Amino acid sequence: MGVFVCLPLVLPLIALPIARLAEQHLHPRSATRLLAVVGTLLALCSTLCLGLLVVVGTAQLPGNPLPDSWSDPQVRDAVPYEVNAGIAAIGVLAAVIGACGWTVYRHVRLRIRAGRALSAAPSVISGDVAVLPDPEPYAYALPGNPGRVVVSTAMTRCLDARERVALIAHERAHLAARHHRYLLAAQLASRAHPFLLPLRTAVAFSTERWADEEAARAVGDRRVVAVAVGKAALFSHRAPDASVGFAAFASSAAAAGPVPRRVAALLAPVPQARLWPPSSAHAALAALVATAGTAVSALSSLNATVTLVRILHAATPL
Repeated sequence: MGVFVCLPLVLPLIALPIARLAEQHLHPRSATRLLAVVGTLLALCSTLCLGLLVVVGTAQLPGNPLPDSWSDPQVRDAVPYEVNAGIAAIGVLAAVIGACGWTVYRHVRLRIRAGRALSAAPSVISGDVAVLPDPEPYAYALPGNPGRVVVSTAMTRCLDARERVALIAHERAHLAARHHRYLLAAQLASRAHPFLLPLRTAVAFSTERWADEEAARAVGDRRVVAVAVGKAALFSHRAPDASVGFAAFASSAAAAGPVPRRVAALLAPVPQARLWPPSSAHAALAALVATAGTAVSALSSLNATVTLVRILHAATPL
């Protein structure tokens, strides 16, 4: 196994340059999908290699349930520094599983709480839009079956008619593209490996930019969407009580993402949506680094897995 079992644990370092390049030079839709896939694969590969180290480390602990032959010298020699790395990996893997489990639990719990709060609150529902009588200005997308765009009456009073249309189109774009899934994937990836934190931040920004572009296409005026984004951020001070903590998954248009950058992007020309040929050398570099890093990580973890399985099979008495 050698270096192959350790390589996927350090390759997530490429997340920072990938996030910067993709965020700045790719279409938001392409950037979101690329970063979510790369982050998920890198997280899976690093977690798999942690599991391989755990197998070897656990096999050396007294009273473990694994076959005694799995702690034979030929098995231990397959992993560099097997004693320290294997036993340390047990605690790290437990922490990863616990963090990811808590993230999923919190995500599900908050969605249920937000849905129940919306059902219990007095509201005016027109199609997929629910208007809540609330003096606090806010707007957010609540995934579900059916999904809802939730807007407070205070927010509707802050915007004119065209800006309200732009805001609702933005939130509808979150629901239509299921942005909460990309955000959850990026969140889980960052819980699995701290080096993937830049991808989580970049995905949060790119989903907002993606929704901005969809809203601009629906409204037909990029400047109106830019004004709506700026005014919503200006008047929105906090998320509603019904969605406390949920904005990280539901993507509130009023609060998420660096607003000045979003407004500047909306005032600029429409970004190129094509994947090939790349629109710029920076976009090509982002795709190349992402592809190469993910491929190396996947091949390394696969090589380490196959090698360890063969060694354990050979060491296991029939």
